[in-house]
Amino acid sequence: MASFFANILIVAFVLLVTSCIPKNKKSGNSISYNIGGEPTTLSPLSASDGYTSSIHSYIFEPLLDRDIETFEWKPALASEWEISKDKKVFEFKLREGVKWHDGKELTAEDVKFSYDVMFSDDWKAVQIRPYYESIESVQVIDKFRVRFKVKDEYFMNFDVCAGLSILPKHFYSNKENKKEFGRKLIGTGPYMLSKYDRGNKIILVQNPLWWGRNTESEKETNLIKKINLRMVMEENVFLELLKKGDLDFQGLRPEGFVKKTVGKIWDKKIEKVKTQNKTPKGYSFIAMNLKHPIFKDREVRKAFSMLFNRPLMLSKFEYNLSEFATGPIYVQSDYSSPVVQPIDFNPDEALKILTKAGWSDSDKDGLLDKMINGKKTPFSVTILEPSPDVMKYLTIFKEDASKIGVEINIKNIEWNSFVKLLDEKNFEAVRLAWGGGGVEWDPKQIWHSSSIEGASSNFISYSNPEVDRLIDEARQLHDRDKRISLLRKVHEIISADYPYIWWFNSKYTLYAHSKRVKKKTDTYQYGIGQQYWMVK
Repeated sequence: MASFFANILIVAFVLLVTSCIPKNKKSGNSISYNIGGEPTTLSPLSASDGYTSSIHSYIFEPLLDRDIETFEWKPALASEWEISKDKKVFEFKLREGVKWHDGKELTAEDVKFSYDVMFSDDWKAVQIRPYYESIESVQVIDKFRVRFKVKDEYFMNFDVCAGLSILPKHFYSNKENKKEFGRKLIGTGPYMLSKYDRGNKIILVQNPLWWGRNTESEKETNLIKKINLRMVMEENVFLELLKKGDLDFQGLRPEGFVKKTVGKIWDKKIEKVKTQNKTPKGYSFIAMNLKHPIFKDREVRKAFSMLFNRPLMLSKFEYNLSEFATGPIYVQSDYSSPVVQPIDFNPDEALKILTKAGWSDSDKDGLLDKMINGKKTPFSVTILEPSPDVMKYLTIFKEDASKIGVEINIKNIEWNSFVKLLDEKNFEAVRLAWGGGGVEWDPKQIWHSSSIEGASSNFISYSNPEVDRLIDEARQLHDRDKRISLLRKVHEIISADYPYIWWFNSKYTLYAHSKRVKKKTDTYQYGIGQQYWMVK
């Protein structure tokens, strides 16, 4: 349901339709990708993780899509659109004859439903509702035309309407189908869900009814008949699968790219790619729960950040293929303030700050402590970590922190349990990463105080009135230069509040694929273009 944000995410007759897929000499038989982990649920009404979005991107489609080379909007489920002069009314004309995977016809009623359901208690949409709160109404004009009206000048109003992923009203509005929402997926996209082997893989098959096969712009895309999606988080495991030919594509981390993908088999069977493009870059971080007694103090958070040895880790684990992250937006973005510098690794200064803040080893047990709310509180923090491959970063952090009397406990935790604790805000600190989001930056989802309540993206409970004011003002500006000026200040303020320990931004796109894969180019301007891939 989040194709705009992810850029990126049943059928009883799967066997019948797969046997009817037209033979195409360009179309390979199957390809295998790794999405990196088990989705929390398949339901588009309640999913919030990136793994599920990866699956949904094959199944559900938006009204419009982005051109992978120019980033301009292009037709998708809507073939035509109009924008009023005041930029407050958007009309979309749907393609006629588009079929859902169960054979029913797409109509404007499905578009209205897809908007309305976001504000229903049936859908856990807290994270992305801020993007849609400016929409005043969605009106069905006729069977294939729909009109969006907005109530303010939010600069992304058209983008969020155009990028709305469309759900079938006839299926998801039927309460009797509720038990099926997590097992079945009905979309209009180029692929259909064939099988979900929990903990192992998801199999998608070509949708023979897909509208794109009859259009000039899409007829060379999505030609592979079957896609196997594996769910492997551990790097050593997915690299072995790649070597054995059980994976055809895998995104790589710097260490994997440099150290773990060498030898004759890699030269013979697998191609490694290091490339650059304009896609937004994600960043990794340690987030501190700002409701926790230790982390309520900004100076303590600053000192804690100074114990993380990023220069060593950049060299030792990132092989200088990444850049230091400086705050809540990737450093290559136009919205990144050039005045913000990465925080230094400086344990001596960190200890001075903590001492000034009242921390000392009062009982000489080697651990700093302080009276907080009338109780002696040791500086002991547990960091939750969902990926075993990242433990080595935290181990170095733990060792360096212990030298000044700060205790760090590292708890590796399964992904679904991890998400549950985030939603409940039941943690002290977590290690996580945000994807790059969109080219344009709207920080409200993660950094505005109105986004704190519920199972939200602002799971650390960050609140700063000046940040709220600047975000609210920037959201109403269509002048990009003025918006950048305001949001660079947001970057500066948030960074100076030290809510996260910022790790690294990707500098390159690193991946490997089997030599079965046929592709025109290593990357386009705004993506590597897997939809254009074929296999021998």
